[in-house]
Amino acid sequence: MSETKLGVPLHRKVLIGLVLGGIVGAIANVWAGEDSDRRSMVGFAADAVAHPIGQVFLRILFLVVVPLVFASLAVGVANLGDLRKLGRLGGRTLLIFLVTTVFSAVLGITLMHTVQPGTGFDDATRQSLMAQFSSSAAEVQSKIEFTPDLTTIDRVNKVLDWFLPRNVLGAITRMEMLPLIVLALFFGAALTQIAEARRQQMVAWLETVAEAMVGVVGFAMKLAPYAVFCLVYSVVSKFGLDLLQKLALYVVVVLVGYVIVLFVFYPILIATLARRSPVDFMRRAIPIMVTAFSTSSSSATLPTSLRVTQQDLGIRPQVSGFVLPLGATMNMNGTALFEGCVVLFVAQVFGIDLSLGQQALVIVLCVFSAIGAAGVPGGALPLIMTVMAQVGVPPDGIAIVLGVDRLLDMGRTVVNVMGDVVCCGYVERSESMRERA
Repeated sequence: MSETKLGVPLHRKVLIGLVLGGIVGAIANVWAGEDSDRRSMVGFAADAVAHPIGQVFLRILFLVVVPLVFASLAVGVANLGDLRKLGRLGGRTLLIFLVTTVFSAVLGITLMHTVQPGTGFDDATRQSLMAQFSSSAAEVQSKIEFTPDLTTIDRVNKVLDWFLPRNVLGAITRMEMLPLIVLALFFGAALTQIAEARRQQMVAWLETVAEAMVGVVGFAMKLAPYAVFCLVYSVVSKFGLDLLQKLALYVVVVLVGYVIVLFVFYPILIATLARRSPVDFMRRAIPIMVTAFSTSSSSATLPTSLRVTQQDLGIRPQVSGFVLPLGATMNMNGTALFEGCVVLFVAQVFGIDLSLGQQALVIVLCVFSAIGAAGVPGGALPLIMTVMAQVGVPPDGIAIVLGVDRLLDMGRTVVNVMGDVVCCGYVERSESMRERA
């Protein structure tokens, strides 16, 4: 990232904004206490001042997601030239996605099964949390598409709609990125089949679009330190410290899972598969992690991920342009870990003993539902309720954890996005070795 006139790197200013936002938000929350007037003042500052600034930053990032994903992915496929390379590239990418997602889901289930933070959760606290966040749980449940007595053809059409909807523009406006990715893959593959001169003209045009979108991201990043401060302040100032105390062990277990994946599992993959220094790799990826943490959105972080991987990590556009958009939709390691934790925690709170077979089913469901999770804040919650219902855990029980979800959402987005970046490093090395050979 570029240096400022004072010589302070932008990512360092963003980190400062993140830390200050957390400190000021915590101070505001403690100062407000139970006083209604003070809580009203803190809420007004969060909603009327901090929220708009943070949303301007977020919406600029969302603004460029669609053209940037389409142009980057189409160019990446078109530049492969040979469609056999696409199959090889896609196979390696999906294999790493599957391995990392399964590991994360198993880790989350194992941690919850070992520590059991929901055991001994007193009835009064459970009822209090259920009452406090029941309306939020109902709002999440309303987003679950439930159609009883589906026929076989209905199920087939439902799966097809995930990938090939009749109205691709409608799907894109709902932030369903999988149809956009499929369209870009087909478009890039079709470009490989036309005359060289005409293909290069279109590729040059798409590269210009991608570069212009990265330039727009550059404008947004100038606002980033202030926007990150506002986004983090809004979250920290609103959730009460008493809520954290009630759910402290649950929060700690989930965060420990994030840390293990991010600072143990990923560095092992970086060293063994990408053959790069984990410390240097993670240091260069700090702007990606900060953006992911503050936005809680894989889709909003994608423009920053593409910029940093290409400029700071030295990964070629045809690799990052293929792997990262695909990963922002399909590779949700942090989400898979989090889903397993939530299901087991709520089961423990309600005294429901899940068998090993049911826990194995939770792992499988977490892997598949993580693929379908939207890359926006809170996008995994409706799918978690579906998983809970499949193993006999009350879906309404998600209300117990909704109060701290945004905090954990920020962490799991970092794990999600960094999983894509690590995969990028592996694919870049494997493709470079093949080309040299």
